[in-house]
Amino acid sequence: MLVLDSNLDYRSPTNIAANYIAEVFLGGFEFDMACFHADSAPSSGYSPTPTRQPPEKLQGNPYEPIPNSACSSGTTPYIGCLPRNEQPVSLSVQCCLPSLGRNMSFGKRKEKAKPCPKLMDAEEAQRPRVVTPFPAPKIMDLPQFQGEHKESLYWGTYRPQVYFGIRARTPRSLVAGLMWIGVKDGRYFIRHLCQDSDELSTYGWTSHNGRDFGHQVLVDQDMTLSTSFLKHKEDGSGYGGDWAVRFNVQSQGGDDEVQKNGHLFFYLADEDGNALSLGRDILDIHEDSLLASGLRTDIGEWQLHLKSKADLEVHYSGLRTPHIHNLSDLVQENLASQLIRFNRLQLPDFYESSSNILVFQISGRIPLETDIVFVSGTGKNSRVEERINNLAGVSLTNQLNKKQREFDAKFENCFQPADKLDSNSIHVGKAAIGNMLGGIGYFYGQSKISVPKNSNVKSHDDFLLYWPAELYTAVPSRPFFPRGFLWDEGFHQLLIWRWDLHISLDIVGHWLDLINIDGWIPREQILGAEALSKVPAEFVLQHSSNGNPPTLFLVLRDLVNGIKKKKFTASESNEIISFLQRAFVRLEAWFQWYNTTQSGKDIGSYYWHGRDNLTIRELNPKTLSSGLDDYPRASHPTEDERHLDLRCWMLLAADCMVSIAELVRKEYKLGKDYVSTSKLLSDFNTLNEMHFDHASGTYFDFGNHTEKVRLSWKEVIRNNYVNRELVREVLERPELKLVPHVGYVSLFPFITRIIPSESWILEKQLELISNRSVLWTNYGLRSLAKSSSLYMKRNTEHDAPYWRGPIWMNINYMILSSLRYYSLENGPYTDKARTIYEELRQNLIRNVVENYHNTGYLWEQYDQKQGKGKGARVFTGWTALVLLIMAEEYTEM
Repeated sequence: MLVLDSNLDYRSPTNIAANYIAEVFLGGFEFDMACFHADSAPSSGYSPTPTRQPPEKLQGNPYEPIPNSACSSGTTPYIGCLPRNEQPVSLSVQCCLPSLGRNMSFGKRKEKAKPCPKLMDAEEAQRPRVVTPFPAPKIMDLPQFQGEHKESLYWGTYRPQVYFGIRARTPRSLVAGLMWIGVKDGRYFIRHLCQDSDELSTYGWTSHNGRDFGHQVLVDQDMTLSTSFLKHKEDGSGYGGDWAVRFNVQSQGGDDEVQKNGHLFFYLADEDGNALSLGRDILDIHEDSLLASGLRTDIGEWQLHLKSKADLEVHYSGLRTPHIHNLSDLVQENLASQLIRFNRLQLPDFYESSSNILVFQISGRIPLETDIVFVSGTGKNSRVEERINNLAGVSLTNQLNKKQREFDAKFENCFQPADKLDSNSIHVGKAAIGNMLGGIGYFYGQSKISVPKNSNVKSHDDFLLYWPAELYTAVPSRPFFPRGFLWDEGFHQLLIWRWDLHISLDIVGHWLDLINIDGWIPREQILGAEALSKVPAEFVLQHSSNGNPPTLFLVLRDLVNGIKKKKFTASESNEIISFLQRAFVRLEAWFQWYNTTQSGKDIGSYYWHGRDNLTIRELNPKTLSSGLDDYPRASHPTEDERHLDLRCWMLLAADCMVSIAELVRKEYKLGKDYVSTSKLLSDFNTLNEMHFDHASGTYFDFGNHTEKVRLSWKEVIRNNYVNRELVREVLERPELKLVPHVGYVSLFPFITRIIPSESWILEKQLELISNRSVLWTNYGLRSLAKSSSLYMKRNTEHDAPYWRGPIWMNINYMILSSLRYYSLENGPYTDKARTIYEELRQNLIRNVVENYHNTGYLWEQYDQKQGKGKGARVFTGWTALVLLIMAEEYTEM
């Protein structure tokens, strides 16, 4: 018999965890929840030993429920560990949103959310909560992610930060990659890591299916390099199968002798440090195609072969090093040494003892084509020669052509663009999905977390290490952001689930498994040395007080609606439901983390934490946690702020939790009435009371604000030197009021469709969208109105405007989605919404397609004056949503 304590506040993230463990693991025990705390449980395999001893040590919970959030019962948080004689006799278990904290000051409500005593063993006592995993079975341990599914995704192009790289989905993998020598102005340069300074005319996957095939084209000055990837599993293969890559080099270099020769460098590295064996006759590759061999516990014996009809020269270098993120420097040093000593641009043909990295230089006259074949499980009776021949030459050509046809057919089936688009647009659409899938990466490591403020945590450094974790995820941009970003990923998955549901569930599952015991997910995932090498130091630490828009609910809502509308097969629907059942407790904790830590002073209000209220450098303190970075907020950050966009994100989350709970038949626990939360946050009158300005007919943030702030040049003494710097200057005392900046945030009630279709406020929203003096341009909707005092203003001396004017595809996509919705709703503004929708859609598609054909890239943002691509290029993160705009596939509420 399971005995639950009626005095517990089950809505806090911690007690969601405890309650879950009670349900799943303790079915056969009589267990008093009053003497159990979730922190005493490890992340999996928990077998409880009930204890009734008083706690030896008390530690506060910085994220205990604050009874001013939209889903609180107003009762004293977590009292289950108090002695029996100190506990109240009874507590209300009903959600009383309308009367929540009505007669209680904000300060008193904060005081009520006092730290929670808990039972801790010695090991847990030494582990800070912020780096403690959520105590529930991992989503990725579900049977649907094991077996054939897991093996089918084992090998892949999972190194988005390099121009071409292969690894396995395992923490310590065998890693492969490509470098080449580029020539510019008569000088040689090593190409390896994706970076804008290489000035490639274009690069990216023109097609990729996310699993076993991809084709990429890279143009470097007068050289065109194409890379093709194929994975194949057959009898005799080791775990994960075999794979092959084809490199083809063409040149338009004319008579320049230097550019008539191609130099490719293919390398293999073992992250486990296992020694790699060199082929016996590398220098005469025509006699024996074997480049290298080795043995690993995951795939058994393996071999690497080179196959080519071209007249090639091969040289090599064997290195012993624990790191590969600086491999380009090591190769460049080798080449420079040879050039200086022998006047030869070639590797030294030297093998260091027990080398765990082998680099092969493949040189020849252009045009040049070569195949490299990797075969696993090469023990006895494994048909090695036959398998190698099947993955090289004419056989490889045939298989690549077949895979390309399958990709094209699947593209047509998924997005059905033929009757809506011209051939140029279809070409860009294929590049969008190809780059999105080809940019998926696998990472393993530990995030660095800043030590929480007001905590007793002691650390020798200024950070704590998250537990070692793996992440399989798409990335926003290969050269600029080749790692996981929480709010980006929700947008990525709107594309990916339509292409491959199982890959999408796999990615979302990895993200949700990163939740800590308080329900928090670090918003930027910098895992491993390769990922860390691409991040400026000031962005490495993650702050546990800061969130990010919970956009994963966008894809989860799509999946739930898809089941209701029978878009999936019976098997797919069952897998989604199984996924949601396992994920539900984590989603509850995630929701409650936002609902408690990001709540504002007023019922149903929220504000993004992490703004700097002491800055003297920023014109308007950034709100990085919102994802909108420098978008103007209240000039003086305080707890009085009400952020409109976060309120709408919470509505999305609450609404999605209702749908998921209904689908998986989860009954609401005490104090977690998502229906009431959803109703409160969607209440049109309450929204208008908090955020609507009747004079302008516009929605705004609320906070302590003045418009009279500027950056002025001042002489500042630093280290006994006088420097001239731009310093923030406030010319007027701020006051609590609506923050009068029209832009993307103003449209969030429109995006979340809170506005009734017959309301005059809807007409005002449509006018804001279509007004050329406000948001409308011929290329998409600008992020901030021209009338804003901060329109296109720098935020610091070094920070150019980011979300203060340029056009962003993710928000335009959501606005288009709602325009389409209102164009189909009965009401007085149906025709107006339809007209705006059709023109905005055409503007966005035309501009992205033209930029791609002019520059070779999709861009992070687009200039609001001329439509030119700006910011990071090869930004096939949410800019790839242009494909869904082409296909008119939108999210639903």
